[in-house]
Amino acid sequence: MEFPERTETSSDALAAVLYVCVRAGQSISELSEQRAVEEGHSCAGKRGLRFVAEVTDPYGEPVPQEREGWLRVREMAQRGEVTSVVTRWPNAISPYHSLRYAEISWLRERRVRVLFSWPPLSVLGGEGA
Repeated sequence: MEFPERTETSSDALAAVLYVCVRAGQSISELSEQRAVEEGHSCAGKRGLRFVAEVTDPYGEPVPQEREGWLRVREMAQRGEVTSVVTRWPNAISPYHSLRYAEISWLRERRVRVLFSWPPLSVLGGEGA
């Protein structure tokens, strides 16, 4: 499938989506979600990104493409609406390396980078490999 060449204005280059994946229905999950959102906004602020959407999925499904929210992230990337996906840590995409990196590669092919906002990963550069 051919993709049209993306022409970005400076504001387009800063468009990002915050992706949060947490266990539902537990008070610790609410705290985890709050931290993920706060860290995501901090990461975006440091990089000059602006969120065009915040997408949340319940944790538990290891296959990213089986999650409604992740499919929304992919659609936004496919349409060229975002240039970055910010998520707290790699397991938010998938606990399985092969599935996680396949998704990161798919996004990179569409010139969308994945950034991790959790401070220990963020200090290391915070980009998905």
